[in-house]
Amino acid sequence: MNFHARRGMGFEQVRRSRVATIHDKNMPETLLDELIWPKSLIAYDVTLSADIENLALDEAMLADVEADPLRACLRIWEPTEYLVVLGRSNRAESEVNVEFCKTERIPILRRSSGGGTVLLGPGCLCYSLALPLTETHRALGIARVTTELMERTAAGLRSVLPDISVLGTSDLVWRGRKFSGNAQRWLRKSFIHHGTLLYDFDLAKLSRSLAHPSRQPDYRQARLHDDFVTNLAIDSVTLRSILLRTWNATPSECPVKLLEETRKIAESRYSSPDWKL
Repeated sequence: MNFHARRGMGFEQVRRSRVATIHDKNMPETLLDELIWPKSLIAYDVTLSADIENLALDEAMLADVEADPLRACLRIWEPTEYLVVLGRSNRAESEVNVEFCKTERIPILRRSSGGGTVLLGPGCLCYSLALPLTETHRALGIARVTTELMERTAAGLRSVLPDISVLGTSDLVWRGRKFSGNAQRWLRKSFIHHGTLLYDFDLAKLSRSLAHPSRQPDYRQARLHDDFVTNLAIDSVTLRSILLRTWNATPSECPVKLLEETRKIAESRYSSPDWKL
């Protein structure tokens, strides 16, 4: 066996050992956190005036971290008007009450990540995490990474409301009702995780704007929107503080370069009827 073959075996053994380590159920949670999450993040609290730019900014952040993992960031924002956002593969005709949205002039957009269709608006705090993607994340897999991320976010919220749980694929639930939906998109060296936190939302608008979802978690038990979704009893100021503390994120001004890239993405992508219906 030549030197290169032996060296290859050594690397493979190291890789397998690393994979076995991260899948060890007895691994301390703090050690796993150190392996998969940055020690600190940049935080942007920025809501743009155009709905398409608010979606495009998440994509610009993802591209920014893809180019430089040190740009890992948390963004917090809250829409001032209502909008429906489809998951990448969702169909408006089956997920949205299109006629109601047209009558109410609620725009229907499509995001680049997967997951279900959501209604955003005042009283719905949105957060986005653009993070580096490493071999450790790939070894864990999307499901495990999502679970770890949701549990970390839930732990932060439990500092105020202890009876919060993670259910389904990536839902946060309080007293049996959902208040947060989440989705991800993975690239080669980065991924984005974005979610919602309902705290003062007009819940009645959900059943009028959205159809019953084509896919639903078992814990929903076929409940209608009105019986399934709730507002969290935490105000937006406290929610912002919890997110910053949970992810050790330091507030910063959103760079002009990032905003310029956001406008380019918005103009190029959302001029298409596939992305802005």
